[in-house]
Amino acid sequence: MRISAEEYRALIGAPPKKSKYNNEKPEYYDRDLKQLIKFDSIKELEYYLILKDRDKKGEIRHLKRQYSIEIQPAFTDPQGHKIKAITYKADFYFYDKILKSWRIIDVKGFKTEVYKLKKKLLAYKGICIEEV
Repeated sequence: MRISAEEYRALIGAPPKKSKYNNEKPEYYDRDLKQLIKFDSIKELEYYLILKDRDKKGEIRHLKRQYSIEIQPAFTDPQGHKIKAITYKADFYFYDKILKSWRIIDVKGFKTEVYKLKKKLLAYKGICIEEV
């Protein structure tokens, strides 16, 4: 039988693991999708609810969460070592019918150096990330 890390901590009486930036990780049951969704922050959940409302009004379509974008494909170097692909995971990706364009949204509380670098690499490829 397998148990999760959270279940193990509960069994031994350890406190729950804190998130990377001490933020609360809220959950939301989406009735349309019939599933429980975990978010990285309350701010991200709130923005999701705004987008869901816009989707119901017909202002946006094709809403996707945690959309992965490849920055560099995986490859094998000259010494034969396999190098993993470099990807960026956007919080939201959708088509905005009002602006008539595809949008990539990242709900940011704190900009890490890795995020800044990936944003620049995507901008070089002509992919712009909007921050909320």
